Amino acid sequence: MGPQLTVHASNKAVAAYVRNGDLPSALKVFNDMPRRNTVSWNSLLAGYSKKHGRLDEALRLFARIPCPDVVSYNTLLSCHLLNADLRGARRLFDAMTLKDVASWNTMLSGFSRIGAMDEARELFSAMPQKNHVSWNAIVSGFARAGDIDSAEEHFRRAPDKNDVVLWTAMISGYMDGGNIEKARELFDAMPTRNLVSWNAMLAGYVKNNRAEDGLKHFRKMLVFPVVIPNPSTLSSALLGCSNLSALALGKQIHQLAHKLSLILNSTVGTSLMSMYCKCGELDDACVLFDGIQTKDIVTWNAMISGYAQHGHGVKAIELFNAMKREGVEPNCITFVAVLTACNHAGLLELGIQYFESMKKEYGVEPESGHYSCMVDLLCRAGSLGKAVDLILSMPFKPHPAVFGTLLGACRIHKSMEFAEFAAQRVVESEPQSARAYVQLANVYASMNKWGDVSRVRKSMKQNDIVKMPGYSWIELRGVFHEFRSGDRIHPQLNLIHQKLSEMQKRMKAVGYVPDLSFDLHDVGEDQKELMLMRHSEKLAIAFGLISTLQGTTLRVFKNLRVCGDCHNAAKFLSLIEKRDIILRDTTRFHHFSNGNCSCGDY
Repeated sequence: MGPQLTVHASNKAVAAYVRNGDLPSALKVFNDMPRRNTVSWNSLLAGYSKKHGRLDEALRLFARIPCPDVVSYNTLLSCHLLNADLRGARRLFDAMTLKDVASWNTMLSGFSRIGAMDEARELFSAMPQKNHVSWNAIVSGFARAGDIDSAEEHFRRAPDKNDVVLWTAMISGYMDGGNIEKARELFDAMPTRNLVSWNAMLAGYVKNNRAEDGLKHFRKMLVFPVVIPNPSTLSSALLGCSNLSALALGKQIHQLAHKLSLILNSTVGTSLMSMYCKCGELDDACVLFDGIQTKDIVTWNAMISGYAQHGHGVKAIELFNAMKREGVEPNCITFVAVLTACNHAGLLELGIQYFESMKKEYGVEPESGHYSCMVDLLCRAGSLGKAVDLILSMPFKPHPAVFGTLLGACRIHKSMEFAEFAAQRVVESEPQSARAYVQLANVYASMNKWGDVSRVRKSMKQNDIVKMPGYSWIELRGVFHEFRSGDRIHPQLNLIHQKLSEMQKRMKAVGYVPDLSFDLHDVGEDQKELMLMRHSEKLAIAFGLISTLQGTTLRVFKNLRVCGDCHNAAKFLSLIEKRDIILRDTTRFHHFSNGNCSCGDY
């Protein structure tokens, strides 16, 4: 009786270690056991079914089991499928003399997870009996694979119309396909909802660039006392805050994480850190980073990227070196952050060194994002010819954004030859995108070629190309105030215009000269200057100045790259108003203080 109790207790210990992902400790307990039964072997084998890349070890362990049962076979099936070994899984499944419904479901779930839906459909049809796991697997598989018609068909056929997992799988499928209204309709019709259902809607909204709707959904969710947010909930909500630069709500979620005792969760900590970085609060992100006890690669990447986006290239590189000292291996995302840091700090030679070391030293194959960073870095240094050579040497088709980067540099360096080459390539790749036309017109305008500017605009009109409107926004006391160039609808517009006039006089008194090349309208200089002063960035800054106390840092956000004249004006305003201004555009953060910008005027 005594030894049997020991076996039972040891089995429980092995299973507990496996549940926590600690396979070495599970293996130690297993090896120290004086006696083992089939449950012992199965418990350890389950550990390999959760670890990718350990199939060979799982096969060796399985071969040692004295009397494998159906659970042993099912667990080994999971190992094959986890490692995408469809042929091995099929061979083992066909050889099994005894199969239960779990055997069939293991195969079906594996095929569905991998996306082998033809095989999954065939297996599902052949199943002697099906349960709710079977229906969930097939519906989820089709939904994930984007075959929404097949998912809907099996959803309608499922016998249990109250199965919340089935409904949630369909919601996720609709969201993945961008069909937000259908997902919303299904969510509203659900007979019962659980946390996963709420999370699926929240994540779907954020993924589909509907962060505002996602955060409304999150607030509604908090009203239901039976639905307690988990790390996944807070992570999605914080990503929504990041996308909207909703710092006030992000801080409330930070407090909620404390209240729910989730603040030590690494996913929540990293999401909070990322939110603070993207809302311009780098110091708060650093405090969080320092407080995270166990930092994984995602945590390190988020902080390195935060430093990079804020223009602190040297600090980003120092953190990268600290990460390596901790024994954390960099991945492809790390190198995007590191190369961005080199780019924003103008560290050309170091950037080239890191780019060349990726494959050689770390086994990381450079991807499109890495090449884009290098092109931007070379362009920043004025090496446009080398940038073009790098683009042409890429082992894959260059992304249009790379040519957009080159176009932007052509404006700064006044290179007509490369500008027309880059514009042509963007138009070939994205014929309906306004980006190439607008950037090429900007290059012409910078060189006072107004006839060419007119020709580009005429071409846009003939081809029905519509430019995405630029807008800026500022959050004050939890309310977002959005401005477009020449805005006419804000309720405090008269006060804003008064402030703009005052700003213009004071800036000119200390040396500000409007850069009229940033206005592409064919009008007189006075009119151009007026239009420049009413760009969305300046309107948002003016509103911030009249709406906050002296000394308050202003945080302004723009949906496109910041206008060069607005960038110059923000430097002067930080000096004469004695304010720090943080302006985030699509590329980076610009910290204006005492007449200078963190980007070094690039």
